[in-house]
Amino acid sequence: MTQTQNALHTLLDFTGKTVLVTGGGVGIGRAIAQGFAEAGARLVIAEIDPVRADAVEAELPGARVIRCDVTQRGVPAMLAERIAADSGRLDVLVNNVGHFLHAKPFATMDEAEIDGVLDINLGQLLRMTHAMIPLLRKAAPGSSIINVSSIEAFRGIPYCSIYAAGKAAITGFTKSLALELGPEGIRVNDIAPETTDTPQVALDFMIPPENRKHEERWIPLGRFGQPNDSAGAALYLASPLASWVTGTAIHVDGGALAASGWYRTPQGEWSNVPLISGNGLVIPGSAA
Repeated sequence: MTQTQNALHTLLDFTGKTVLVTGGGVGIGRAIAQGFAEAGARLVIAEIDPVRADAVEAELPGARVIRCDVTQRGVPAMLAERIAADSGRLDVLVNNVGHFLHAKPFATMDEAEIDGVLDINLGQLLRMTHAMIPLLRKAAPGSSIINVSSIEAFRGIPYCSIYAAGKAAITGFTKSLALELGPEGIRVNDIAPETTDTPQVALDFMIPPENRKHEERWIPLGRFGQPNDSAGAALYLASPLASWVTGTAIHVDGGALAASGWYRTPQGEWSNVPLISGNGLVIPGSAA
């Protein structure tokens, strides 16, 4: 190992650090949990699905997997109490839980649906963060909060207006909280992924085969995301490598946001004029 490699390994070493990952049993959360576990962290995972909880517990035997629903009132306080009893502090909070829950026009949604989407994407994140701040303060300076948001916080998305509203709100919350906690040495940042192939957004189901064949030309870097892409961003943001980074978002998107509607045609030329007919995504209830 070279001197540079050794220095980087040290900077990404989380031995003795306590890390909480919500929704750490699947997809991006699972990859983030795996990354911190491999870096030596004392890992706490909150997971609602018992099958996924059992699977991640078997794969990461050193992790403490707590089976719970983070959207339920009282759960964040319960998690804080358990972490306080185990380690007395929290070095990294990864607010990963979130979900589309809907793909339908805003005008057709009822109040319960709107409230549900907002709570799973924003409400529970606010409550979890509030509950963990005392433990993050005990680990400061150097502790951090990482909110897994979405590229949809920075662009429009039809049929997911409430989802986008919740994710955009996380961006404002992150910037503002970063100012409040910065003087204490607690950093707050976002990860904003583009479409990532997970059980929640399975690309083989979401994108029709006739359109999937064009995938390499839709994204400047030639593919959609994988969970490990966001895991790498999380490890960076939590590490001393990002010690002067706060109140910002890392767009883990293969260049999609920079492209802003530009993509390559089948001939390899750049265009911002749609050439593919039909649905880009499969929307429930849409015409075939």
